[in-house]
Amino acid sequence: MLILHMKIYAHRGASKDFPEHTLRAYKGAIDQGADGFECDVRLTKDNVAVLWHDADLVRCAGVAGRIAELRFAQIRREYPELLTLEELLVLANNNKKELAIETKHPVPTANKIERAVLELISQEKFDSKISIMSFSWLAIEQIKKHAPNQNTVALLHPSHSRLMRRFSSAKALGPNINMLREDPSYQSDSRELFVWTVDKDEDIQFCERNKVEVLITNTPSRARDVLGYH
Repeated sequence: MLILHMKIYAHRGASKDFPEHTLRAYKGAIDQGADGFECDVRLTKDNVAVLWHDADLVRCAGVAGRIAELRFAQIRREYPELLTLEELLVLANNNKKELAIETKHPVPTANKIERAVLELISQEKFDSKISIMSFSWLAIEQIKKHAPNQNTVALLHPSHSRLMRRFSSAKALGPNINMLREDPSYQSDSRELFVWTVDKDEDIQFCERNKVEVLITNTPSRARDVLGYH
């Protein structure tokens, strides 16, 4: 009999042990037994979808410049480990890993990033589940308009979580771990829960007790140990 268990997604890869959003981080996540990958995606000036959280290069690359204002080749010169979404899709597909893609907002290109992500997904014959996530209500609705069957996750911020839960068409919800602890009503919602970023042992166990479907963590190997997955 198939026993379903909470899935473990690697937050920006195994980012406690490797630089976030790099090939090393995602290969590390594979080695650590993650069920899926989580990533943040932005568009470069020449419309390449790259894995990057911040709007600029300062924190990760140590140089000035904004992703939206630089070409892909310029960014990769400054940060050689820069990965494209297309490269991650290939890695995930080859290793049968699920994928949760967060489109970042606000950005100057508005909802162009969602269309770019959907186009890349459609080109790849992907066997595993792909979810597109966003804090932007409009981004989720644009995805529904262009790809009604695409799984979506409404990421929740404390300032607008009630409105997002009520009005979003998303098929899943993405509260952070503190929100889940503070609001028991999440457990009665019929939608899947993608909970982030869960690294503490007691939080990992809390998510399991509360039947969370996807746990997003910087430490996939630790989560597996705590849950007793072998």
